[in-house]
Amino acid sequence: NIFAGDLYEVYRKYISAEGWQSSLIDYSRGDDGGYKQVTLDVKGDMVYSKLKWEAGVHRVQRVPATETQGRVHTSTATVAIMPECDEVDVKIDMKDIEMSTMRSGGAGGQNVNKVETAVDLLHKPTGIRIKCTQERSQLKNKELAMKMLMAKLYDIENEKREMEDREKRGSQIGTGGRSEKIRTYNWKDSRCSDHRLGQNFPLSQFLNADIGPMIDAMTAKDQEEKLRQLSEDNAAS
Repeated sequence: NIFAGDLYEVYRKYISAEGWQSSLIDYSRGDDGGYKQVTLDVKGDMVYSKLKWEAGVHRVQRVPATETQGRVHTSTATVAIMPECDEVDVKIDMKDIEMSTMRSGGAGGQNVNKVETAVDLLHKPTGIRIKCTQERSQLKNKELAMKMLMAKLYDIENEKREMEDREKRGSQIGTGGRSEKIRTYNWKDSRCSDHRLGQNFPLSQFLNADIGPMIDAMTAKDQEEKLRQLSEDNAAS
């Protein structure tokens, strides 16, 4: 997915502009360039409270470089934002874990090819599979894979709770879930449409990683809705 590569570049620039630190955990290249998937670890001040508004389905409409007839194609990329958690938040039974090791196929010299440092971890109850190749030691990759698994399991439970809460409140701000379509990027009209805000932005603004105003608008809308709900609850009681 070439568009997934575009999203990665936007977030990479935004992370740098915010002064956050990021490391590439895992990725797989697409057949026509770009990426099938990219996993990043981001650290910094207010990372989750800002980036959580980027979670969901991003839809792109454009003529891809591989299209010879000039037809507009529609494709999507899904962004998942998960907060870091610890063993207090999530309990994992090690009997539910199936782990295998492999040789890491990246840069790093002869050691990478001769020693099985990469870790492939499967959580049998959920089917979640995590592959970690970032670190030079198998132990560190295992720790990283477990940390990512905890984050995913915590995210699943958190999403369930938030969905139930939003259903009770009749929230209109969106689910923040992975299946929610949050934006459409239209190359022909140079337009970025945020469906939660009902607002359009210049496509160049997004591609230049100037997404702060979009995130600020979502934060403000969320705060307004919480105040409205509080007011309604007080009026009802």
